[in-house]
Amino acid sequence: MRDIDKALADILEIRSQIAAGTAFRGYGPVALVITGFLGLATALAQSIWLPDPSGSPGLFIAGWIGTASLSAIVVRIEMQGRSRRHHSSLADAMIHQAMEQFLPATAASIFLPLFFLRFSPLSVWMLPGLWQLFVSMGIFASVRTLPRSMTLAGGWYLVTGFACLMLASESHALSPWLMGLPFLGGQLLMAAILYSSARSTDGEG
Repeated sequence: MRDIDKALADILEIRSQIAAGTAFRGYGPVALVITGFLGLATALAQSIWLPDPSGSPGLFIAGWIGTASLSAIVVRIEMQGRSRRHHSSLADAMIHQAMEQFLPATAASIFLPLFFLRFSPLSVWMLPGLWQLFVSMGIFASVRTLPRSMTLAGGWYLVTGFACLMLASESHALSPWLMGLPFLGGQLLMAAILYSSARSTDGEG
């Protein structure tokens, strides 16, 4: 039994190493476009029904965490299908690796707003900018298995994150548009990069 267990462990390790060196094609442009417009819809809804986000930071945060959760579900559904088609037997290992790369940024995006609400409510105005910086970190952590031009999307979120922090620093007010508009632009940019990369790869094939 020990030999069998060792052999299985070796196979899993080999599969993980192969997955680590393989370009991940599980992300699709359709899901990213959908998530971008989900962010825009959230910004629009909050601008109508939450006229003073700074006075209800809990609702503001809940709305965006809910949008992020729904976006993750949309991405995961497309990821599952695309990974099965492009990576076949490596699909599970590739998906696990992709999720692992984004995990630190995702955890920070969830726990930091809870920390702000509990211990530093006056700092909540920083969240839109910080959330974008966390997305940038997740993209850069994943870029070795993504098209090289995906660094442009990482750079987009890095720049917009700091820009939003600077804009919000003047009034310390929460604005759903400082989250929704940069997120829409970033997701559309990522979708365009993936679409272009897929066309190029298919053309070479």
